[in-house]
Amino acid sequence: MSRAFPESAPFPPLDPYDDANQRLEAAVHPRDWTNPRPQPRYHLVVIGGGTAGLVTAAVAAGLGARTALVERALLGGDCLNVGCVPSKALLSAAHAAAQIREAADLGVQADAVRVDFPAVMRRMRELRAGIAPHDSAARFQGLGVDVFLGTATFAGADRIEVAGAGLHFQKAVIATGGRAAALDVPGAREAGCRTNETVFSLTELPPRLAVIGGGPIGCELAQAFARFGSRVTLLQRGARLLPRDDPEASEIVRQALLRDGVEVVTDAAVRRLDRTGNVRRIEYDAATRTRTLECDEVLCAMGRTPNVESLDLPTAGIEFDLRRGVIVDDRLRTTNPSVYAAGDVCSEAKFTHAADFMARLVVRNALFRGRGRFSRLVIPHCTYTSPEVAHVGLTAEAAERQGLSVRTLTVPLADIDRCRLAGRTEGFFRVRAAARGDRIVGATVVADGAGDLISEAALAMTHGLGLKALGSTIHPYPTVGEAWRKLGDRYNAGRVSPLVRRLLKLWFR
Repeated sequence: MSRAFPESAPFPPLDPYDDANQRLEAAVHPRDWTNPRPQPRYHLVVIGGGTAGLVTAAVAAGLGARTALVERALLGGDCLNVGCVPSKALLSAAHAAAQIREAADLGVQADAVRVDFPAVMRRMRELRAGIAPHDSAARFQGLGVDVFLGTATFAGADRIEVAGAGLHFQKAVIATGGRAAALDVPGAREAGCRTNETVFSLTELPPRLAVIGGGPIGCELAQAFARFGSRVTLLQRGARLLPRDDPEASEIVRQALLRDGVEVVTDAAVRRLDRTGNVRRIEYDAATRTRTLECDEVLCAMGRTPNVESLDLPTAGIEFDLRRGVIVDDRLRTTNPSVYAAGDVCSEAKFTHAADFMARLVVRNALFRGRGRFSRLVIPHCTYTSPEVAHVGLTAEAAERQGLSVRTLTVPLADIDRCRLAGRTEGFFRVRAAARGDRIVGATVVADGAGDLISEAALAMTHGLGLKALGSTIHPYPTVGEAWRKLGDRYNAGRVSPLVRRLLKLWFR
């Protein structure tokens, strides 16, 4: 049974419309919700109920500001409904299946693995529904926020309209997020491509899955579905996967996907799609010839598009770009000085944790005349493949573009006793430091749990702690995290010049 939303509904059906999805809907877009009577003037009106909007509204209301929150679809945004929460539930199940299959390498014999895909998806929906109350309309109403469900449109420089009501504001924040970019080739619409917004509605495992796009979403889900038992082909337009990450990290992920049975095709240009019954065909160019791939489902993971079209931004004097989104300065203020923006709608850092801290910055700058700058935020990110790839700060390529001279220090996981004991030696810890001194300008970790491990580097960069501090910090043995101490040791060892070595020899003689 699926929920039959009107054709104009700004979000896909909650399919299957089971108990879990009904509880999700009741929390984040209740059918019986009645919008409140607008107050004469709000200190802050927030458009968009994803992470950036929810944090902005909660913080502002908690400080006593008259606050309104407008959401046209599902409160919680992508993260709760079609992003972080459902995807990591699937990845956890896929990781468990892989661990059982790989147990023989540790001397543990296990029976053949059987993945109950419908049960995996039911578990995901139950977990999502259980987390939903944290982002619910009722909770934010209880925090003192006026919650309006409907599509917001600017009606002037200091006014928006939603569901027939006018909301006047002193300040406003645009936090409408983004959506999956469409595949712009003939037949794509007719073929029925899935995106992150619809892939989590699957209830049966597709025997053959094509994934178009080799970024984080494409790599994560390609590996997960392969581990569940799908025959997966990943088509990446560029020369390598994860093009924004360290090239060595990208290659490690490619090899991991190959081991899990994913066919990876790089330099693949999709030309057209067609569909006959339940069979999809993808025509693409690769290796100087045109090929055809047949599959049962197609997942498009081609990046993100900002949600700006329905806002009527020119009416409020707000500049925007259909590709980059709302144009903001370093304080996240738009070209209308009364309106700010936060999250995916205005930033290349399209991560939940980035949206969270952008929201905190916006509240300070909008309501308290703060002067906080987005460029000063240290924002790590992680791709949750196995192994994970986490990064913070500058890559070697970015440092070169900025004309910054750096030294690079690397500790392979094969040098970490805990990784050798666990049989997980594929990966590395890498730090880029300023050529003079020990200031850390960037770090990359490729390992199981890299998303947790990168936080030590992010903490050091945020608070000005260098490699010497990492080297002088005692880490438990044996742990994976002691790689940070080893990096500090390698930095300290490199400080001993040939002259100092000769002097030390004379001293000890």
